[in-house]
This record gives sequence, C-alpha cells and structure tokens, in this order.
Amino acid sequence: MQTVAILGAAGRIGDAAARAFLAKGWRVKGVARNAKADQLAPGVEPVRADAFDRAALIEACRGADVVLNCLNPEYTAWHEKVLPMAENVAAAVEAAGATHMLPGNVYNFGYSVGLDMREDAPQVSSTEKAAIRIRMEQMFAELAGRRGIRTIILRAGDFYGGPKTGTWADLILLAKLNKGIFTWPGPMEVPHAFAYLPDLGATFVELAERRDELGVFERFHFAGHTMTGEEMKRVTEEAVGGRLKRAGVPWALLRAAGLVSPMMREIVTMSYLWRTAHSLDGTRLERLLGAVPSTDPVEAMRRTIADLGLLVKPRAAA
Repeated sequence: MQTVAILGAAGRIGDAAARAFLAKGWRVKGVARNAKADQLAPGVEPVRADAFDRAALIEACRGADVVLNCLNPEYTAWHEKVLPMAENVAAAVEAAGATHMLPGNVYNFGYSVGLDMREDAPQVSSTEKAAIRIRMEQMFAELAGRRGIRTIILRAGDFYGGPKTGTWADLILLAKLNKGIFTWPGPMEVPHAFAYLPDLGATFVELAERRDELGVFERFHFAGHTMTGEEMKRVTEEAVGGRLKRAGVPWALLRAAGLVSPMMREIVTMSYLWRTAHSLDGTRLERLLGAVPSTDPVEAMRRTIADLGLLVKPRAAA
C-alpha cells in the first residue's frame, strides 16, 4: 500500500484528493492543524502538525511516498506565509524521500493570461499573488535540479464541487440559488477556467501512480470545464431543472470597501480574471494519461449543489 501525506487535508482540494486517493486504495495521512484534524474525510488518518513547525512537518510526512501540498493561507496572509511554508514542505519532502505534488493556478500568467494557456507560457508577476506563486514554483524547480526533490505541479482554474465551502461557486455563483438567482462576476460572454474538484483529485492520483515515468520537475495543465457566464448559467439551470434570474457583482462598491477591508482589496485585485477570457490547454496531460477524469458539467453542478445542501425550487425568470 502506498502512502500519501496531504498537507491541508481539511481544505477544499485536500478533501477532494483524500477521497480520490482512498478510493484507489492508498493510505492517506491527513495533515492539519488542531481542530481541523477533526474535519477530515472518512478513512483519512489524522496527523496534527503546523506547517510553520518544520520538525513537526517532517515527522508528519515520515513514511510518505507522495506529499500533496494543499496548504493555502488566507488571501491576506500570502505575503508572509506562502514561501516560509513552502520551505518547510521542501524539507519534509526531502526527509521523507517523497514526491512533492502541488496544485497550481492561473495567477502565474498575470494579466497576460488568455485562452489555451500551455505549460511553457510566459509567467508574469502582474500582481503580488502572481509573484509569490511564480517564486514558489521557481524554488521547487531549483530544488529539483540541485537536490533531486521531485515536484509535479497540476495547474487548474477556479475550483467547484465537493462538500467544502469557500469556493467562488458557493460564495458567489450559487450564493442566491435558493432565491432562484445565478450570479456571475463578469461579462457573461467571457470564458473562464473551472476545475471540478473530484475530477482534479482523481487526476492527482493518476499522476501520483505514474510519477516514476516523469522527470524531476513537471508541470501539467488540467483543462477542466471552460465556460462563459451564459454557459455556466445554462448548466446550472439544467442542474436545478428550472430558469434562473441573473445577477452581477458590484465591483465598484467592493473596490470602495477595499479601502478599509484588506480581504476585499485582495479579492478586487484578482477580479481581472472575470473580465479576461482564459482557459488551460490540457493536451500534455491527456497525452500522458489518455483519458483525463472529467465529469459532465451538468452532472458536476448537480452534485455540487447537492453536496452543499443547496436544494432549491427555482422561480421562473422574469
């Protein structure tokens, strides 16, 4: 039996990945802080450790064949937390002799993000978050070259699906579903990259099981579901079985709120992704795996709504 240690196992990606690894017969150690260790998927072995405690993290990852790094501090704490945590992860992975796996995102492409982005597309530090993510990936690439610490990055769009809250789906898109309203944060005709989390989790498992075929540092793009606001609205309507009204996001008001709210300021800074058409080219991943896990978008949305307990009887759109 192979063992995966999932850092941040109580979070959205960690939970989805844990369930996928368990389904394929892996032993799953869920590394989480204090009370979060009690919020893990059934079958996960809880391991309490703080990512800022290097010794504890090394001990938590001991015996792991793979370390899946799903650590994701609050938006407002990236500057002081992301890179120090990544350094501790690197130490734990090296001590365990494990393969490091990292969920990536589209932030790295900055304002140059566009349609069909490939793994070799230029990375641009247009925002502070882009700069942080770029530096973190560069750090693991350097460690792979110097010390042979293998890293596999799987880059995906915005997450949705699964029972954990805190995604754009439950915070914005479906927040008013019980009132028969679908919310889209940008122009309805602009394509946006999404990743259904159970599919993404299953893909991490497939990459983990084929890690010995890969180089010491690899990047793959998970195409997922790219949809415009109009397409996502139709998918949601089909999932709930009725018409929905459309609502937008008052970015001007949120920008004003950002003057006093650091969290709101960070969210507004990244709002360009809702105005910029973008998608990920998954050709390289498909070439390796053949068939990449992919749930039909309507079924994915139906399960998302059920998992979040958003069972509604939508009102007919006016």
